[in-house]
Amino acid sequence: MTYVLPLRWHTDSGRTELTDYLRWLGDRVEVLVVDGSPPELFARHAAAWRGLVRHLPPDPSERGLNGKVLGVRTGVRAAGHEHVVIADDDIRYDEAALTAVHRLLGRADLVRPQNYFDPLPWHAWWDTGRTLLNRALGADYPGTLAVRRSTFLAMGGYDPDVLFENLELIRTVRGYGGTEATPAWLYVRRLPPDAAHFRGQRVRQAYDDLAQPARLLTALAVLPALTAAVAARRPRLLLGALLGVVALAETGRRRAGGGRVFPSTTALAAPLWLLERGVCGWLAVAQRVLRGGVRYGDTRIRRAANPAPQTRAILQFLSRRNTPETTKAQP
Repeated sequence: MTYVLPLRWHTDSGRTELTDYLRWLGDRVEVLVVDGSPPELFARHAAAWRGLVRHLPPDPSERGLNGKVLGVRTGVRAAGHEHVVIADDDIRYDEAALTAVHRLLGRADLVRPQNYFDPLPWHAWWDTGRTLLNRALGADYPGTLAVRRSTFLAMGGYDPDVLFENLELIRTVRGYGGTEATPAWLYVRRLPPDAAHFRGQRVRQAYDDLAQPARLLTALAVLPALTAAVAARRPRLLLGALLGVVALAETGRRRAGGGRVFPSTTALAAPLWLLERGVCGWLAVAQRVLRGGVRYGDTRIRRAANPAPQTRAILQFLSRRNTPETTKAQP
């Protein structure tokens, strides 16, 4: 199996810890680090990881707004094995998870594991509320996916001009007719970001909902519903909604033995996260309308992801019905 790590660092504060992880990985799988860091950092990484991993820059022929996608496309093409794990630099597999992913790729084109934060500072606790709600309603979006290399190459990779790259890869595999495994029991550790990075990601993560209309509408409805309940002086309604959200999150926490990695207090974070998303959802829409997209590095990305295959089919059907020729032919 090949492990592809797309990387773009501007500081080297986590290099020692990552080097230890890469050393551990390198004894078990082929490791490719596709490094888009500035030249001076690239050179340091090359020296530090020589003999541990294959260290290479993104393919210069690749073009696109999302640097992570360019790194993934480069890495998957360079991979020496059919089974490929794609992981962010904060993901920490153990041997059991690597083995499980390898087995699942024997029958699926794409595997979507479940991340959990360890350690759990306040902001990671807060964001775990999102994870639990996603688990209760379906599946979460982790910082790692695994794919069959042959499927990835046959479908031509995935769009490098969208923000929500994991959702885009999932949708591309589905649209190609590939199979997906979403094992809720396959837990992979994730290191939390620092608090400043967490705060800086709130609107950008909310922008992802622009690719999921139902989630976006739910987020946009939070503040109006809260305002209406307060104006009507309905504290019981507010309490009922609060308890309902916590109960839903607790369902996600207990699913597939999740209590082993999600502490019991994390369900209490779900209402706070939902309120935050209700605020940031409106800010994300404002970014789209007023600025044409959300800031990503040195550029601005407009599309969160391309429509799902079913949504695309509906839009194509409606567009055909509304063409001048079709409209003229209707009685």
